[in-house]
Amino acid sequence: MCPDLALRTAVLSELNGALNPIVLFIAEAPGRQGADRTRRPFYGDNSGKNFQILLDSIGLAREEIFITNAVLCSPRTETDANRKPTRSEIRNCSSFLRRTIQLIDPKVIATLGGVALDAISSIEPHDLKLKESAGSVIEWYGRKLIPLYHPSPQVVAAQRGLEIQLAHFRVLSELIY
Repeated sequence: MCPDLALRTAVLSELNGALNPIVLFIAEAPGRQGADRTRRPFYGDNSGKNFQILLDSIGLAREEIFITNAVLCSPRTETDANRKPTRSEIRNCSSFLRRTIQLIDPKVIATLGGVALDAISSIEPHDLKLKESAGSVIEWYGRKLIPLYHPSPQVVAAQRGLEIQLAHFRVLSELIY
């Protein structure tokens, strides 16, 4: 049970994407201004705008992908700001993530950010760190895994700018096309 998330709605529906996607993207959690409000992952906020730029850069349409999260509900601070999910919250949602991967059965998984990369280790253990493996293609759980940086404005504005993310998406493009 996640007491802080008990009254939040899980973001998991047909709005997450294709059931036979080219890529399964796994992010951290639904954002307050984006998926928690619109019920559609990476839509309606600045992270969603950046994600769309990255998708467009390699000609990948939302209808060709599926997006889910390490945690299906939007974790918030006491002031209602987004916050990272706790390890307990990630553990509580890990069975949903495992089942989503099994049902969707993607050939390629792209994690978006360190939280998502860490979360998948509960499904198949790994010792990957985002800083060292971002933009690399790795064999994981019988699939190709490419860890990517999260498209949030804070990450894009930091040392991991949009150009680095665009380069990593080109690696993804080479993998899927």
